Amino acid sequence: MKLQRKNRLRATALGALAVSGALVLTACGSDDNSGTGGTDGGNTKAASNIKCDDAKGQLLAAGSSAQKNAMDLWVKNFQAACSGVEINYQPIGSGGGITKFNQGQVAFAGSDSALKDTEVADSKKICTGGQGINLPMVGGPVAIGYNLSGVDNLVLDAPTLAKIFDSKIKKWDDPAIAKLNPGVKLPSTTIQAFHRSDESGTTQNLGKYLSKAAPAEWKHDPKSKSWLAAGGQAASGSSGVAAGVKGTDGAIGYFELSYATASKLNAVKIDTGASAPVEANSENASKAIAAAKVKGTGKDLALELDYATKAEGAYPIVLVTYEIACDKGNKAETLPAVKAFLNYAISDEGQKILSDAGYAPIPAEIAAKVREVVPTLS
Repeated sequence: MKLQRKNRLRATALGALAVSGALVLTACGSDDNSGTGGTDGGNTKAASNIKCDDAKGQLLAAGSSAQKNAMDLWVKNFQAACSGVEINYQPIGSGGGITKFNQGQVAFAGSDSALKDTEVADSKKICTGGQGINLPMVGGPVAIGYNLSGVDNLVLDAPTLAKIFDSKIKKWDDPAIAKLNPGVKLPSTTIQAFHRSDESGTTQNLGKYLSKAAPAEWKHDPKSKSWLAAGGQAASGSSGVAAGVKGTDGAIGYFELSYATASKLNAVKIDTGASAPVEANSENASKAIAAAKVKGTGKDLALELDYATKAEGAYPIVLVTYEIACDKGNKAETLPAVKAFLNYAISDEGQKILSDAGYAPIPAEIAAKVREVVPTLS
């Protein structure tokens, strides 16, 4: 049975990658590069104000799988307006994206955590005369998705989540879970906790939340993009974790909200200490992200999030995905396309489509700063 499940997960993950590849590699639209002629099945309005400028050729990017669904939307609309550009975004995880960026293999990378000092130092070898900078483009809740027969409303808090993911709570009818869910008939099903097998900023964001909100229960390094806790089952990418949870009764895992929505999985409500448990949705994530502070300097816009927030209605397990690009020293052949695409992604139109996909638009004050930086990339 384990072999069958492993093969099924592998097939699901490969299928998801195939669909992703088909989406990002299909260049569609008219020959009108003004940004007003793209039709693309009724999405003319979404693409109507996209400025292509001198963008052309193929643009390679890689990184965060959490932003894959947002990237698919942006790529579809951008290519509809700018038929001379082909964008290939590979959702290989934040760690893989940063590695490819610092090896000069991609024009920009997506990461759910800001560059570390050592990664900035490495980027200077690629960004001639400059360095890699963090540009926040996508926000959203990290959903704690679960699959438990007979239970469609579940509340957990940080200490209980920490014990579940660290294999210290092993049954769904554990007293700690029951205490948070009075009146809910919890089965004695064994908990199957899924985590990422690849280096992931989503893993890091969950670790930062547990470390801040449940320091006594979560002793692992919150800066690590690799999963450090004991036990559990590993799967590649957010799509792999979601597929594992969907295919296993008693399973729980973490992934960006759109994967829970697409897989029709229930998401845990988080007891933060506020007056009521908080649901994972775009509005509640936006409340948490709006309180973020810019900790980067110069053109770098890395943010500091408050993972231990107890503000009413603020969902605490959030991530911000950064597009990482060179402030100076970009390749001349890809620079126009990078600037045009990122300009669209952070525009009002580019951000507006995120909510419907389960993401949280970047707060207006921070988005305004990004819009100032992108045109200065050189």
